[in-house]
Amino acid sequence: MKSGIHPEFKDATITCACGNVIKTKSTKEDMKVDVCSKCHPYWTGNLKQNTSGGRADKFKKKYGIQ
Repeated sequence: MKSGIHPEFKDATITCACGNVIKTKSTKEDMKVDVCSKCHPYWTGNLKQNTSGGRADKFKKKYGIQ
């Protein structure tokens, strides 16, 4: 590695809006984020998928076709 061209890594604290604090190393010392792995719906299992069907399902529902 060449000297003098790489950024200096420092101890960093990442704070989430939910209150979760993560300690890591980064070029920035303190960061604030809106979502993290503790409160994101995908990682908590609260993700809801809306499967309303396509055009054919909509047509069948409208005209009562089984």
